[in-house]
Amino acid sequence: MKGRPYSPNADRAYPERVFFGDTHVHTGLSADAGGGGTRLMPRDAYRFARGEQVTSNTGQPVKLFRPFDFYMITDHSDAMGAITDIISGAPNILADKQGREFHNAFNAFNAFNAFNAFNAFNAFNAFNAFNAGGEEALRAMQQLIASFAQGTVSPALNYQPGNPAFATVWGDLIDAAEEFNAPGVFTTFIAFEWTSLVEGNNLHRNVILRDGPEIARKILPYTTTPPIGSPNPRDLYAWLENFEDTTGGDALAIAHNGNLSNGWVFSLVDDFAEGKPPLDRAYAEARSKWEPLYEWSQIKGDGEAHPFLSTEDEFADYETWDFGNLDASIPKESEMLEGEYARSGLLRGLALQAELGVNPYKFGASAATDTHTGLSAVAEDNFFGKHTAYEPSGERASHIGKTFSDGDVAYYGWGYSAAGLTAVWARENTRTSIFDAMERREAYGTTGPRMSVRFFGGDYSEEVIARRDLARIGYSGGVPMGGDIAVEEGEAPDFLVYALRDPVGANLDRIQIIKGWIDAETGEKQEKVYDVAWGGDRTPDENGNLTAVGSTVDLSIPSWTNTIGASELGTVWTDPDFDPSELAFYYARVIEIPTPRWTAYDAIKFGVEMGSDVPMITQERAYTSPIWYTPRN
Repeated sequence: MKGRPYSPNADRAYPERVFFGDTHVHTGLSADAGGGGTRLMPRDAYRFARGEQVTSNTGQPVKLFRPFDFYMITDHSDAMGAITDIISGAPNILADKQGREFHNAFNAFNAFNAFNAFNAFNAFNAFNAFNAGGEEALRAMQQLIASFAQGTVSPALNYQPGNPAFATVWGDLIDAAEEFNAPGVFTTFIAFEWTSLVEGNNLHRNVILRDGPEIARKILPYTTTPPIGSPNPRDLYAWLENFEDTTGGDALAIAHNGNLSNGWVFSLVDDFAEGKPPLDRAYAEARSKWEPLYEWSQIKGDGEAHPFLSTEDEFADYETWDFGNLDASIPKESEMLEGEYARSGLLRGLALQAELGVNPYKFGASAATDTHTGLSAVAEDNFFGKHTAYEPSGERASHIGKTFSDGDVAYYGWGYSAAGLTAVWARENTRTSIFDAMERREAYGTTGPRMSVRFFGGDYSEEVIARRDLARIGYSGGVPMGGDIAVEEGEAPDFLVYALRDPVGANLDRIQIIKGWIDAETGEKQEKVYDVAWGGDRTPDENGNLTAVGSTVDLSIPSWTNTIGASELGTVWTDPDFDPSELAFYYARVIEIPTPRWTAYDAIKFGVEMGSDVPMITQERAYTSPIWYTPRN
């Protein structure tokens, strides 16, 4: 019989399964986590991630509704192993003045934790009731971060390769990942975070290794502290190149929290070179090679877009963090924003491609938690915060998270977001298959829900959306998310997009396609948001604007009903404004109907009244990796 087999499932040659995981997790081995009271270690985090119930750092039972498919513990490489020595009072730590100060502060937490573990945050704020241990530990942890950010941390505390404890901890991280790796069921990756902080500007990258212990044991993680390490991303790229050349392994890096970089993550200049010259082709090639994904959303705010930059986008102001840099040492200025968000970074990438011939910011979409509790709990009704201080309690939302040097509040606890997850399309749940999907950018990020999203660009007829084998049609007629599209002369590209709601989550409000391009005549960066599919009986107005889906949220419970929106949405959309002479990118954004935010669950659970400025409702979403179009020369 000619053609494909009768069975639509036979001889499939494309990625057919979606897997969900967290690519950014810290345990008590990270100095800022352990110093803040986190006692859960890598094996605890793995047990939790694969679905077991564990006891949180504040003594509360916690369990996931669904286990993760894959998981990456990314403890900080700088000072690896130091925090356990600081807390225990190792002789080399107590011999250092700063070491003694941090030891005393962090161990005040131990007394506090033993006294009243369950109601941890109450103790954090009730100095007179117990002791200053919890609050002192929290502030000491922030001081440690600030000291590292400003380059004032004592060398005695900043363990580096060559220190025996550094190698011991790295070896144990490798062992733990291998112990819990169960191909086909629960995949773990060996990884670390390279924590570049330049005067408080966040340039962190998570380094993910594709291979197992036989390769990982050949190296020690790269750090940011000279002379062994460097905070310059160029040097990280050189280290990655050397790693692959000398070990035969494979690695990639994922940058995160550009919203706390004060414009440095998607800079147009070399911020590390004297005089800050424009970026060159060598940098563009290296970054494009080593950073296939960017973290679009996490606990410290959503990083897709900013309302100041995307004034016509009604959904741009979502979980926005724009107070300043990571340690709140430099407040935010509006001119910094363009170098911080995924959409503006993608646009800058097109502009640099037009100038250099290479796009340094050609990245796909991922999302993660950046939890520092060892608990990746992204569901709004199961959110366990970023730090131990923000595990569930009635006071965590109103707690002052960080202040500026003048005493003004940078943010409150309610600003933290219960996000997010990375989804990949792969053939199987293994290190090789999942890593390869990330490397080719066939990935997307969600703010927590496990919605299934497909996005293809190519040549498609409108009637194919009635078919159920959309993946086969998508691959056969074009390229998936993360790819580069080609079009026939005189034709505009078609995009096939489909989304299915999280089986236990909310219905979908709409699917949007966001286009960014460089105007061929003016050279200006442009963007536009198109509503392409939506739930309910709605019709766009004369300006193309779609009315809000409505809301079924009942904050008194809190809950919602799926009586609005749609369980699945899909369409074939053709760019009506296509110009074949213009560089462009396209990505899909899938938005759910309104649901209660974690603050709403806290209000009912703890019987507290939230302030008028505290958001109680959210619209969770997913962002696909883009598809790029480059004009033919």
